[in-house]
Amino acid sequence: MILLSIDPGYERLGIAVIEKEKKQKEVLLFSECFKTSSKLPHHKRLMLIGQKITEVVKKYKPKALATEKLFFSKNQKTALFVAEARGVILYTASLLGLEIHEYTPVSIKVAVTGYGKSEKTQVISMVSRLIDVPTKIKNGNGATKSDDEFDAIAIGLTHYATHKQS
Repeated sequence: MILLSIDPGYERLGIAVIEKEKKQKEVLLFSECFKTSSKLPHHKRLMLIGQKITEVVKKYKPKALATEKLFFSKNQKTALFVAEARGVILYTASLLGLEIHEYTPVSIKVAVTGYGKSEKTQVISMVSRLIDVPTKIKNGNGATKSDDEFDAIAIGLTHYATHKQS
């Protein structure tokens, strides 16, 4: 099964596409840190997020979306923008027929590192051990190094760890 996993954001969106066949190890097909420019109006940035998701879904044909549940931020403006971006993500994925699965930050950390209060560096380290994260993705989409990309990959790995394939 092919899975689209997204670390939601407004300025930066972590996107990963991961494939897993029965009794096989997960394979990273694509990852990217998609950025929207702060020079664009708010509604255009949201539109670009929806367009990017549509583009990735059409290219890789995932069956499901795994994403992070919203957590509350100290910065209310940022939290609102991320909530709106999540709305676009969920709407677009639903419109394109994907199953939706959401995970809390704590459950992602537990699934990937075994500890719900892991530091970002620990998550990145474990993701690199659990799945081959090449410097260059096979399709040539640049270096995989963004925290947002690693978070998206971690969300996908969490999905596969908690939803056993029959």
